[in-house]
Amino acid sequence: MKGGGYAVTKTMATVFGVVFLLVGILGFIPGVTNDSMLFGLFHVNVAHNVVHLLSGAIALWAGMQSAAYSKTYFQVFGVIYALVAILGFVVADGDVLGFISNNTADTWLHVVIAVIALYFGFASMKTDSVKAA
Repeated sequence: MKGGGYAVTKTMATVFGVVFLLVGILGFIPGVTNDSMLFGLFHVNVAHNVVHLLSGAIALWAGMQSAAYSKTYFQVFGVIYALVAILGFVVADGDVLGFISNNTADTWLHVVIAVIALYFGFASMKTDSVKAA
């Protein structure tokens, strides 16, 4: 599992971890989050912020471990975020699973996160395999 592609996967897991942790923390800070709107755009609540903190902690841990853990993180969380995005389209400006706040901006962001995560979890394996061959 050596090669540049694997280093990128680990780095991206670490970046995801830092960004998710930062967003999770910012969701609790008044001024950054007003009336449950992070940056005035994304609807958040305590449960949503905790999900970001957990996603970030797991991503950071995976990125610090190995390329294999990083790929697994992206595979699992890519699928989870894709499902959350689908649920977001269903509930629109409501609560996903009855307790995680959501709006259209959240849903489209979850689509972007899912696509990027699924790429690093699945599609990048093919390019890494080709480079290693």
